[in-house]
This record gives sequence, C-alpha cells and structure tokens, in this order.
Amino acid sequence: MLRVQSGGQLYFSHRTPDAQELIRLVGRGEDGFPSAHISASHNHCSQLSRGIIRVCMMMTPLLTLLYEGCRPQDARWALLGDTTTPSWDWTMLLVVFAYTAMQAALYYLPFGQVEHRGKDEDGQVLRYNINGLHAFVISSALLVGMWSGGVFQACRITGRIYSLVCACYVFSFLIATLLYLHSFKKQPFSQTGPVLRGFALGKDINHRVFGVDMKHFFMVRIGFMGWGMVITCYLLAEIEKDGLVSLPMLLVVTFQLLYIVEFLLDEASVLPTKEFTQDGIGFLMIQGEYIYIPFYSSTAAFFLLQQGVQISLPSVFLICLLYGVGFAIYYISNGQKNCFRKDPSDPAFAGLRTILSPSGQNLLVSGWFGWVRHPNYLGDIMMTWAWTLPCGFSSVLPYIPAILCTNMLRERANEIEEACEEKHGEAWKEYCRRVPYQLLPNIY
Repeated sequence: MLRVQSGGQLYFSHRTPDAQELIRLVGRGEDGFPSAHISASHNHCSQLSRGIIRVCMMMTPLLTLLYEGCRPQDARWALLGDTTTPSWDWTMLLVVFAYTAMQAALYYLPFGQVEHRGKDEDGQVLRYNINGLHAFVISSALLVGMWSGGVFQACRITGRIYSLVCACYVFSFLIATLLYLHSFKKQPFSQTGPVLRGFALGKDINHRVFGVDMKHFFMVRIGFMGWGMVITCYLLAEIEKDGLVSLPMLLVVTFQLLYIVEFLLDEASVLPTKEFTQDGIGFLMIQGEYIYIPFYSSTAAFFLLQQGVQISLPSVFLICLLYGVGFAIYYISNGQKNCFRKDPSDPAFAGLRTILSPSGQNLLVSGWFGWVRHPNYLGDIMMTWAWTLPCGFSSVLPYIPAILCTNMLRERANEIEEACEEKHGEAWKEYCRRVPYQLLPNIY
C-alpha cells in the first residue's frame, strides 16, 4: 500500500485506478484522456464520453476473456454456451447484496479509532470509522467458519465466477444510479452538467448515506476486503478439489493477504489522498471496487486453481526473497518519508541531505530517496511480480495484471514528477540531477 505525497498532495497508489487510469487500461481516444476537472468544451466532452463508454462496457467482458484463457484448454468456453459455468445466476446477485449489507452493518462496530477529517458543505466535521481490520477479521472468520461447517462450498462460488462478476457489475450500476439520484438533493439537475460524465465520475466528493462516507466504504470494504474474500474462496476451492493447498497457491494467497492486512492496519492513510479529497464517486470508481480490485488482482490465484502449477523449492526461496525485499523497500521508504514530513528536525534525519524548495519545504535527497526517486513504487512492483511468478511460465495471461500495474505506477510516477516540478521548480530539477533514476538504479 503506497502513499506518495508530492506537490502538496497525497496520491493513493493502491491498485484502484482512478477514472483516467481506467480509461488508459482499456484504451484511449486519439487525443488521449482529458482531466475530469477541465472545462466542458465539446471536444473534451466528446473524448471523455468515448472513454467512459469504453470502460463501462469493456471492463467486465475483458475480465471474462482473461479468466476464460486461464481455464484448461479442453474446457468449453462459457461465452460459447458452456452450461456448467453460467453467465448469470440470481443467487450471485443475492451474495453480492448480502456481502455489501454485512459490510455496511460492520461499519458501525464499536471498535477501532475514529478519524475526523475535513468538513462538508454545511461546515460539519466529517467522521470516519477506521475499523476495517476488525470487519475483515470477522468477515474472514465467518467465511471460513461457514465453509468448515458445511454451510457452503467454495466451488459453488468459483464455479459461478462469471455469474458473480456479472452480478457485481449489475449491482455496482444500481448503486451508482441510486447515488447519482441521491446527489440531486444537494444539486438541482439543471446544475449538474453532462449526465454521462456526472454518472460515471460522480458529482459529490464526500457523498454520505446514513453517515457513511461512500467513497471510504467502497475503497476499503468492497475493494480491498472483497479482494481478500475472493482469494480465500479460491484457496478453499482448491482444498475441496485436491484435498490440500498447493505451494504456489499458498504463496499467492499469503502474499496478497499480507498486502491487504497492511493496508487495513494503516486504513486512515487513505483519507488525505488525492483520489479521496479531489475525485468524485461515480460508476467508474464503484465498478472498479466491485470488479477491478477483487477479480483482476486475484487473477494469479484463479489461474492456479484452474491449471495446477508446481514449482521447485529454490524457486520458492527466490520468490519469497523478492517479496520480502519489495515489502521492506516499500514499507521502510514510506516510513522514512512520512516521518521526515512530520518532523524534519528529528535527530534521526540529521545525517540526511536535503534541498530547500522555493515552497519552503525540504526535499529529501539521501537515504531511500537518494537511491531512486520512487523507492516505494519499486517495492510495490516487486511484490506484485512476486505473487505472480508462482504461476510459472506456461501462459502470459496471469502476468497481464502485473504488467498493467507496473505501467500504471510508472505513469503515476511521471504525473507526480510533473506536479513536483511545477511546485518546487529548480529545486526539483536539482533533485532529479542528483537522483537520476525513477525506479531502478542505473536502469530506469
């Protein structure tokens, strides 16, 4: 989980792509994708509309194609009428609704801390319940307990994975529609601008229903915790199928669960991020939390459930080393950055070199950030590839999410550096001269 502060703003770089990144992933128009905050000229609106339609229509079919390719070669394609893997099941819609309702109830758990950040339009301080870890532990225990007690079989979920994805798409559309209509209570329809843009990107930044911040709810409870539920189902399904957990599956699920738990331990870090403080909540974001995070991110585990891969112990050691080093780089470098921003005069930083920016801030040019300019992104990329490598090299498909993630973080690094150069001017150019590499020392 990365929190990158630059240009006076925090950028949240977990695997939830914002609207611009979602459109980049699916493809962009001839002139690229314009900012969501630019003036609504006819040309810009036309480009934005094409990008929005592309993402809204293609995210679920592309995921289905990706998952179809991960299945055994002798399996019939669900898209061609395989009745054993139906594309729609009303039970799955009920499962999505039940999970969402349960997370809404768990939001009010009397555990964890309470954060107060920012104010709404009426000047009221906004309250956030930071108890995602408690909710995740309860949800996971309930899932495993029901499975152990024979209440449900994981294979009944994984065998209807396309139905589950379609149900998530339909449910996210319904939720986005309700939120869009609910936003008219604050803003008359005549003042909302283009309907498609408002529906897809959202009109409100701090949309609340019954005191619950919808953006915080979907980011944490649906996206990250849903990801954890999905990979746990894959692991349980493998036990049902083979009687035990394979080593590759154990590595993938363990690595990803550690990543999710680390985020939940530092859940409050999402609150000051750019996505949280500046972007609206619309269909693109909600669809991303219901589909992109839980299912695209768990492609490696789905591939292993379908294919069954074996790896050698030396490979296991190297993969664990890659993950461990990546986790250490990202965690320690983030800790150094956050502590330095909190108190630059701390004696722990006495030996580190800095550059004074015209903005009055000091740029850290030694330590981890004297090695490369984005060491935390490097650590994130290393972890992503570490939980993909157990899939072996028989297919490129499980590596597609890792490739997309690597490119997404590279593009984010470029965007952050543009903002930093605009804010810090010559000081940033001097920092880039002293630390010439973005991600890989002596390479990139």
